[in-house]
Amino acid sequence: MPKTLNRQQAAGMKTRFGNLIMVAIRAPLKPVATAVAGAMLLIGSSVSGGMLSSSAQAAELLMLEQAGCAWCRKWEAEIGPVYDKTEQAKVAPIRKVDINAPWPDDLADIRKERFTPTFVLIDGGIEVARMRGYTGDEFFWFLLDEMLQKLPAKPKVEG
Repeated sequence: MPKTLNRQQAAGMKTRFGNLIMVAIRAPLKPVATAVAGAMLLIGSSVSGGMLSSSAQAAELLMLEQAGCAWCRKWEAEIGPVYDKTEQAKVAPIRKVDINAPWPDDLADIRKERFTPTFVLIDGGIEVARMRGYTGDEFFWFLLDEMLQKLPAKPKVEG
């Protein structure tokens, strides 16, 4: 019997044709769905040359924001200047997305939010965790660390 894929394994398969693959594997995976996803992966890999999209290569922390958001400004004042210098940023660089602008194509599988700021941790184009709101720096760092712990372990590459 074919082995079924978990969400982490599925995330690793996302290519330029990832949306097609994700449709096949979103439902609970049965052997037939796994075979279909595998066939789609082979087709997608041969057409795209096996290149993964940039969203499939690393984790990102999306900051969903909008103009006039007082809590977004508070985050910018307290966390914004230091975030890029932290260990957390090395794992999940910040990417700001205006919820009132056209939604980026590579985030088609990520649910849009009305409440800002909302922080969405994605890995390989798949949502891992979500934090709604910002109430202060201590709470933010605590919740962010909890979110980052949900990322799948990456194999270390020796250079």
